[in-house]
Amino acid sequence: MKQAKWFIHPIFIFILSTCALAISLFLYIYWYVGVSKKLNSVIQYYQLDASQFFEAKTWVVILSLSILIGAILVGILIIFIYHLKTLQLYLLQHNFINNFTHELKTPVTSLKLYLETFAQYELPREEQLKYIGFMLQDAERLSGNINSILNLARIESRVYEAGATREDLVETVRRFIAENGHIFRDCDIHLENPSGGPLFYPVIVPLFEILLMNILTNAVKYNASGMPRIDISFEMQNLSLLLHFRDNGIGIARDEKKKIFRKFYQGQRRENTPVGGSGIGLYLVQQIARLHHGKILADSEGEGKGSLFTLILPRKVWKGSQ
Repeated sequence: MKQAKWFIHPIFIFILSTCALAISLFLYIYWYVGVSKKLNSVIQYYQLDASQFFEAKTWVVILSLSILIGAILVGILIIFIYHLKTLQLYLLQHNFINNFTHELKTPVTSLKLYLETFAQYELPREEQLKYIGFMLQDAERLSGNINSILNLARIESRVYEAGATREDLVETVRRFIAENGHIFRDCDIHLENPSGGPLFYPVIVPLFEILLMNILTNAVKYNASGMPRIDISFEMQNLSLLLHFRDNGIGIARDEKKKIFRKFYQGQRRENTPVGGSGIGLYLVQQIARLHHGKILADSEGEGKGSLFTLILPRKVWKGSQ
């Protein structure tokens, strides 16, 4: 985006407009008070009737005018903040398009290269299977990216809003891990339920599985250890049911704990971390949590010390275990 000159920059114009309006109000009141004093001295000198010159409603008019100008200032401020938010969203979308285009182009280019290799050369069966494995990985990567965009559109349009069913979350998480064992085959995943019994909660199962997939794959993707470890635990409190996801990954910088849930936000690139990403995975997690009347929190003891994601589901919806 082309940089505007400083004298036509929105921030400069906003500050100038606000100062001009505030100074105008100040000068008006200052002028009126000065004129009133002089007029009052004239009235006293000539012993005139003050009621003919001063109306009781004068200060009410001044007060009303001040409130009106204050409202105008607040309106200008709101418009300015909205403009900044819009600009920020535009920049995030611009970065998202650039990065996501790369995410789509890379596997397509790779697939094309493998297919050209198959077309030009007679490969032994072992080599064929190796290249087919690479192509399946690229196809899965493409499918995941496309599904992320589709899910984002469906969630923001509230298509899933009416599909909740009462499920045992412990069994749902255990089943999800088992069904996706091929994705997490190189991970050490532990599931802990101190209550020992089922924990029921109304969830939209496909969305809840997307939430699990994004949290768990992030824990694996942003992990520099030889064996990624994820500890999933359930905690019952008086007002909430908590699901904790703790990993031994690269951690989260302090200033990124809230930013990571923003739409299209991508964290700072660090050494030994993967390049790319769509910037919508954790945003989807947050939106799914909200659809289930809950919220998601992120915490970390620091870079290199792992992350803790906590899904909080309210008791007013949760009916307890049965």
